[in-house]
Amino acid sequence: MITRLLGIAVLLAVIVAGWLWSDYQDFARTPLSLPEDGLVLQVPPGTNLKVLARQLHAQGVLRNPDYLYWYARWKQLAHLIRAGEYLVEPGVTPVQLLEQFVEGKVLLHSLTLVEGWNFKQMMAAISASDVLRHELQGLSAEQVMQRIGHPGIHPEGRFFPDTYAFPRGTSDTDFLRRAFRKMQQELAAAWQQRSREDAMVQTPDEALILASIIEKETGVPEERAEIAGVFSRRLRIGMKLQTDPTVIYGMGDRYQGNIRRKDLREDTPYNTYVHKGLPPTPICMPGREAIDAALNPKDGKTLYFVSRGDGSHVFSETLEQHNAAVRKYQLKK
Repeated sequence: MITRLLGIAVLLAVIVAGWLWSDYQDFARTPLSLPEDGLVLQVPPGTNLKVLARQLHAQGVLRNPDYLYWYARWKQLAHLIRAGEYLVEPGVTPVQLLEQFVEGKVLLHSLTLVEGWNFKQMMAAISASDVLRHELQGLSAEQVMQRIGHPGIHPEGRFFPDTYAFPRGTSDTDFLRRAFRKMQQELAAAWQQRSREDAMVQTPDEALILASIIEKETGVPEERAEIAGVFSRRLRIGMKLQTDPTVIYGMGDRYQGNIRRKDLREDTPYNTYVHKGLPPTPICMPGREAIDAALNPKDGKTLYFVSRGDGSHVFSETLEQHNAAVRKYQLKK
């Protein structure tokens, strides 16, 4: 009798185990119940997988939280889930979800630093981000540079304009460190690859300053090297650069969209109508193309250029030609 009961018990255990295994297999293969656009899920630091699985079950996402937890225990993964913000996309199975937690494949956000922005514009965009964790708000430019580990360096032009991806909660300090490091790398690479050893910029910092002026002078890609050539020739013969963007930068918040004659005569360190040579610092964030142009200026004889009013420029070799272009395109005579 006992033997028979034991046999029945074993048979029942085998049947139950088989059913559980089949049910688990079905659970593991079946995608989670998710909205059409997926689910953004926050996993705080120190989150227990069992608690997380039950929360997902309560939301109707996960059919059997115990299966996920015991699978993770079996694979020794339960203690390896990483905190962060996750995008769980339709079609993901419970096992794939666990892998996502363990590998830390968090949702990435992005912020673009635009070519030609100055430091103030860049910091305004960073401050407006609701994804970054803010540590630098209210600090001066000098304090910001100290916080990111580069005290005493003027911040203008030192951050590379690009689109940066990062997880929610990244600090603005780390974001700026990354953009600063990227500019150092891009500038060093461009300096090593320069083809014109006789270019009038003698250091990478001078190249950055000239590139920032080129960035503000034109948005037409094919003109950058020619504008660099004009400025290089002016520097070579000791002629003032006489470039409006430096005057505007020197005016700061006083600039209201128009440069007056007295502004061109104002003695600021950035007024290249008053001072020969390059201004003391960059005036904006130059992109890779502007940096390349500064280090590889186009050969020629042009010393002047004037805007056509459509973003492009007319280049001239003589002052007489330049004045004629000014009359045609600026004075409309």
